[in-house]
Amino acid sequence: MTFKMTTKYAHSPEDIRHYDTEKVREEFLVQNIFTPGDINLTYTYNDRMIFGGVTPTTEALEIKLDKELGVEYFLQRRELGFINVGGKGKITIEGQTEEIEPHDGYYIGMGTKEILFESVDAQDPAKFYVVSTPAHKNYPNKKLAYKDAIAMPMGDQEHMNKRTIHKYIDASQMDTCQLQMGYTVLEPGNSWNTMPSHTHARRMETYLYLEFSQPEMRAIHFMGTPDETKHVFMNPEEAVISPSWSIHCGVGTGAYSFIWAMCGENQTYDDMDQVAMEDLK
Repeated sequence: MTFKMTTKYAHSPEDIRHYDTEKVREEFLVQNIFTPGDINLTYTYNDRMIFGGVTPTTEALEIKLDKELGVEYFLQRRELGFINVGGKGKITIEGQTEEIEPHDGYYIGMGTKEILFESVDAQDPAKFYVVSTPAHKNYPNKKLAYKDAIAMPMGDQEHMNKRTIHKYIDASQMDTCQLQMGYTVLEPGNSWNTMPSHTHARRMETYLYLEFSQPEMRAIHFMGTPDETKHVFMNPEEAVISPSWSIHCGVGTGAYSFIWAMCGENQTYDDMDQVAMEDLK
């Protein structure tokens, strides 16, 4: 097993105004998230979110961070969520084991000491996409089955943005300190998400793009300020960091899905600062 954690630093809008394509990708794109048998995490100084992939094969994997965070164990001062985007898996939380189907999620509260991730079939491993944020209080652990997620149909075919937002970790159905997490699926023949774009200076986000409808397709993630936009071409199962001051929207050359995770000052979905189409450059 190989454990890797990469650090990504925070930036001001003026910083990235001068970045070329290679520099934008270096600072905001996260690749090689799911490696069989390994744990690959990224620590971003944007609200100190940690995110990445845990991909067990023949043995259980455990995230062990202490020196990096100055704590005795990983979730001593953090909460964690995950969604499984691979094959069937198992999760053992302080001795209690549960099966995790594809697209099932979980919320694990601050103070949990032992979490073991396993795959049922090493040839079709589970891919646990994990996200962790600082916490101040323990809330109960909760399994978040895909079938029970809050499903919100959005968009329409005319605007090529017909999609369903599946809310997993959401303040309307459970308590968390700040973490929110969900899974958005575009319907066939649709390609846009979150356009018109918006910002929300009170929260940052990360996006994992996945489940592309054709092997050769790509998704394009847009970021930056409205008057100085940047873009990142995404391969499947790559993630991108979206600072709170940045716009975020995406388009694909076919349908796709993405996992979004947020943290910051509040847990309100309707406080977005919309950006007029004519203000985008």
